[in-house]
Amino acid sequence: MGADTVFNRNLWDVPFHFWSAALFWLGCMVGSFLNVCIHRMPLGLSVITPPSHCPRCKYAIPWWLNVPLFTWLMLRGRCRNCGAPISPRYFLVELLTGLLFLGVWLQFGRSSAPVALILCLFVAGLIVATFIDFEHFIIPDEITIGGMVAGFLLSMLVPALHGQNTLLGAILASGLGLAVGGGVIYAILRLGKLLFGRKRVALPADTRIIFGESAVVLPDKEIPYEELFYRPSDKIVLEARTVELVDRCYWDTTVCLSPAQLTVGGDAFNPEDVKHLEAVSAQITLPQEAMGFGDVKFMAAIGAFLGWQATLFSLMVSSMIGAAVGVALIAIGRRAWSSRLPYGPYIAAAALLWLFGGKALWNAIFLPPP
Repeated sequence: MGADTVFNRNLWDVPFHFWSAALFWLGCMVGSFLNVCIHRMPLGLSVITPPSHCPRCKYAIPWWLNVPLFTWLMLRGRCRNCGAPISPRYFLVELLTGLLFLGVWLQFGRSSAPVALILCLFVAGLIVATFIDFEHFIIPDEITIGGMVAGFLLSMLVPALHGQNTLLGAILASGLGLAVGGGVIYAILRLGKLLFGRKRVALPADTRIIFGESAVVLPDKEIPYEELFYRPSDKIVLEARTVELVDRCYWDTTVCLSPAQLTVGGDAFNPEDVKHLEAVSAQITLPQEAMGFGDVKFMAAIGAFLGWQATLFSLMVSSMIGAAVGVALIAIGRRAWSSRLPYGPYIAAAALLWLFGGKALWNAIFLPPP
C-alpha cells in the first residue's frame, strides 16, 4: 500500500469538510505571510526579520493584532498605533489565498491530500508573482527559480502530482514540463525581439533628450535604463542635430548607447564615465521586449509543477487574457498602445484555469475517448 493511500485513509477519520475549513483558514494565514513577501521581496528585504510592523511608524504588530481578515476589518484598515491607512490589498491577498486553498482542496483533496497540499504551495507562488509583477514589473527569482526547484523535487516526492506511479515517470514529466515551459517561452521572446525589438518614437522637432546617470529623459516621461536594457545587445539610437557633453559638442551625428558602450559619431566612451549628455533630435529608437526573462523562468516553474501540457495551455490562454485586458484598458483610457503591461499575472491566471477545469478541457480536445 502506497504512502499516499495510507495518508488519505488516516485523513478521512476526520470529516472531509473539517479539512475544508482548515485549508481555508490555513490559506488566510499563508496569505498574511504572502503580503510580507509581496512588500519585501522587490526591495531585497528579508521576509523573516524584522517581524511585521507598520511601514509608517514602525510599530511592531503583536500577534493578537495580526489575525488574518479579522484584524484588518476590526481596525478598519488602519494602524492601531498611528492611524495610517493599511492597503486593502492585505485583506484581499489573505481572502484570495484562503479561497484558492479551499478550491484546490475541494478539487484535489479527496483523490490525494499530498497533491492538494503541493498545489496549495504552487498557488501561493502564483499569488506572490502576480501582485509583485503588477506593481514592479518583475517576478523575483525566489519565485521562479525556487519554483523550478520545488516543483521538480516535490514531483519526485509525490509522483501523483503528474499522474505518475513511479519516480522515473515523475522525473520525466516534471523535467519535460520545465524544459517545454522555459524553452517555448524563450523561443517566443527571442523571435519577438528579432521582429519587434526596436520601437521608433517620433518627437517634435528640436526635442531635447537628456541621458542621465540612471535614465533617459524625454519631454513627457523618464525611462530608467533598467527598463530598456535586458541584454548587452540592446541599444538606444538617435540621429542628433546637436550633442552636448560636459567637455565637448557635436553636430549632425549619431548617438548610440548600449549597456557597455556609448558612441557619439566616431568617438567611443564608457557609459559610466559620462554622467550627463544632452541631444537635440526629432526621433529616438528604443529597445523593447515582448516579455521579460522572468516570464520565461515563471513558465518553466509552472511546467515543473503541472507538466508540459499546462505550459502550452497557459501560453495560449494567457495571451488571450492579456490581449483582452490590454484592449479594455486602452478603450477606457487607462493605458496607451505603447504602455508596458505585466505578463506574469495573465500566465498565473491561465495556470489557475488549468487547475480548475483547463486540464479536463485539454483532455477532451486532444485525448477524446475512442
